[in-house]
Amino acid sequence: MTKSELIARLAELNPHLYQRDVERIVTTIFDEIAAALARGDRVELRGFGAFSVKRRDGRQGRNPRTGQTVNVTEKAVPFFKTGKQLREQLNAGK
Repeated sequence: MTKSELIARLAELNPHLYQRDVERIVTTIFDEIAAALARGDRVELRGFGAFSVKRRDGRQGRNPRTGQTVNVTEKAVPFFKTGKQLREQLNAGK
């Protein structure tokens, strides 16, 4: 599901809201999650999962085309861990 599909689905389920308002709500939620992660905070949505940031240390890599070694700098990567309720829902039919 893409962001635009999510907005369309939420607008369909909530006919009392304008689509532009639903779009603003979804965008605001995503922006707040991104801002919290940028600050180094953890975002937990009970029953769904938790977003956090993990650090990857710098290392020696290599260019696959030339074989030359390259320094890869330290970086932060987003990490998502599913909540118990979501895992149970996904595995209910198995």
